[in-house]
Amino acid sequence: PRSRSHYIFRLRVLGRNVTTGAVRDGELNLIDLAGSERTKESGVDGSALREANAINKSLSALGDVVSAMAKKAPHVPFRNAKLTHVLQNALTGSAKMLMFVNVSPSASHFHESLSSLRFAAKAAGVEVGAAERRGKAA
Repeated sequence: PRSRSHYIFRLRVLGRNVTTGAVRDGELNLIDLAGSERTKESGVDGSALREANAINKSLSALGDVVSAMAKKAPHVPFRNAKLTHVLQNALTGSAKMLMFVNVSPSASHFHESLSSLRFAAKAAGVEVGAAERRGKAA
């Protein structure tokens, strides 16, 4: 059986202008989220079922975070899952987010595709913050 999981690649960049001495830093996060799985329909069991349930739980927690942010709630539940806790800095402050959603043209995957598109629409309603420069001027 194939293993499914989320993948997070984090690149931190620090730059110094040799002429002015100005320092700038930034972070690039590339995140590939495993898709949710309807475990009743897929018929998985054992370790694959535990893995699918863990993926579904973390995606649900991400949905809760996105909903709270879209509503501008006073509390955003970043600590409800490892995924959302790790992504907290990427989802707040001066971060910018771009999301690609893959959907299937197959009628048999209609519900998963619709769910993905609804999540993307909810995420599109989130305002993260104004862009700002990070670092020190010379």
